[in-house]
Amino acid sequence: MDERRGVVTLRISVIGTGYLGATHAACMAELGYEVIGLDVDASKLTALAAGILPFHEPGLPELLRKHVASGRLRFTDSYAEAAAAADIHFITVGTPQRADSQSADMSYVDGAVDSLLEHIIGQALIVGKSTVPVGTARRLTERIAANALPGSEITLAWNPEFLREGFAVKDTLTPDRLVYGLSDTEPHGFGLRKIREVYAPILERGTPEIVTDLETAELVKVAANAFLATKISFINAFAEVTETVGGDIKTLADAIGHDSRIGRRFLNAGVGFGGGCLPKDIRALQARVSELGLSHTMGFLAEVDQINLRRRDRVVSLASSMLGNELAGKHICVLGVTFKPDSDDVRDSPALDIAVRLYNAGADVSVYDPQGNKNAAGRFPRLHYVDSWQEAAKDTDIVLLLTEWQEFRNLDPMELGEVVSTRALIDGRNVLDRQAWRAAGWTITGPGEYFEVVNLAPGTAQLPLQVSHPA
Repeated sequence: MDERRGVVTLRISVIGTGYLGATHAACMAELGYEVIGLDVDASKLTALAAGILPFHEPGLPELLRKHVASGRLRFTDSYAEAAAAADIHFITVGTPQRADSQSADMSYVDGAVDSLLEHIIGQALIVGKSTVPVGTARRLTERIAANALPGSEITLAWNPEFLREGFAVKDTLTPDRLVYGLSDTEPHGFGLRKIREVYAPILERGTPEIVTDLETAELVKVAANAFLATKISFINAFAEVTETVGGDIKTLADAIGHDSRIGRRFLNAGVGFGGGCLPKDIRALQARVSELGLSHTMGFLAEVDQINLRRRDRVVSLASSMLGNELAGKHICVLGVTFKPDSDDVRDSPALDIAVRLYNAGADVSVYDPQGNKNAAGRFPRLHYVDSWQEAAKDTDIVLLLTEWQEFRNLDPMELGEVVSTRALIDGRNVLDRQAWRAAGWTITGPGEYFEVVNLAPGTAQLPLQVSHPA
């Protein structure tokens, strides 16, 4: 009982305390609810109970510690305890790509639901937030009906998440929309009534609410990711054109971005997308529609994936060209290996993949990332990881900026120029002022630029990149 408000506080469990689960649990506690987080990893639970996160997410450690201390948030490895402590259960476990196919591995979702069914007594709501193949929720509804304990009344809803790494707390507490699918969408149905109770503080602020069926709710997340991946690869496909014939990819993006039907966001040519969602989700979507006999429907996503991977090839080829077509023995500085800034996530990171390719070609690669070194070293320990950009850039033949951390955006070209052997730079995210860097003696280029490589003999003062356009 919340004595201050005279109402019963909602009791929520969050099954799975990875990135999504830990964020959701802490934010539900912030909304004022009693929350219990469940995980099978004992070491993770110990760390979370101490207010320590196993990943980097701005603002979340403070929220976690606040509500562990307040008593609103606690953790367990017992499904029996979670079932007894709550009547609304959020499923936030992972759905990684299977090792033997592009399909999503549903074993964690199925296992979480089955384990809850062994202990839930009475009326309860299970809310899926994990990204799953369409048809999963309908299948689980049948599974629940067949395996629930006698006398139990369990409703299933699907509530996709739309978190951006680096903004997860904001996206949970102030989302741009709430979507939930139910088999029964009647306004007075148990499932819809309870999920609206959960999100009441957010709905009161006028947040758009979309109530739909299970299948649509499942498709919303993968459709959003497929669209974003397509938009990113679209502008990178045009970058391939401007790299060949000339043109300004930024101006091109600005020009079409003014069209309200298109918009400017996600139209930045670069080294491509990565992370734990977009690549996995578009491949899982292709696999699922193929299972449904609709492989031709999403065939374009295969090319989206290929365009994305070609950007990595392009950067490696560009570095080789700028180094006289010889990578072996060259000293290369890589700034950033996470797939995006404000994250320590290196899953399917184009930046890390490029660094590894350069190493495999015989280069000596020094890496600095403000948050990603540890995770990158866990995946590929043979790179030389250092603790500052100064150390990474010392006496290097070329610098590659591959993740647009603010620290790198703010680099002074003269200060960096005093450290390197050769003032040559590939701006893989197109975030640096070309004029300022060339005025400081740097040869600099990036995705979408047509160029001819000038002589890059060792020295601190290099001619600016000579750009010419074919007749």
